[in-house]
Amino acid sequence: MTESFIDNPQAASVRLVDFEEARVVPGIVPRTFILIVSGTKPYLNMKVSLSPLIYIKQPEYWGIEVVGSLSGIGLPATAPYTVSLPLDGILGTKGIEVIGANNRKTFDVP
Repeated sequence: MTESFIDNPQAASVRLVDFEEARVVPGIVPRTFILIVSGTKPYLNMKVSLSPLIYIKQPEYWGIEVVGSLSGIGLPATAPYTVSLPLDGILGTKGIEVIGANNRKTFDVP
């Protein structure tokens, strides 16, 4: 990652979102895994996604952020969300770490 990218301003339309449950389940193909995260989003029209962090060297636990984004005006009503992400190519040497606004959870993944 170049210094100029790190120094760029942060986006104002994107924020970390809390999650209530996170789990890693086996995929259909042997030795593949899927991360499933669920919780309550603060805006009805917020899009929640899972965003892996970028590393130069494989970490022990690969960080994956729970990110909420809004376009336009946020409708102030809570709603449940569930998102998933295949973990192919984004595993640390020991596993992953799910990163929310106020909580973190690590998983050892074989």
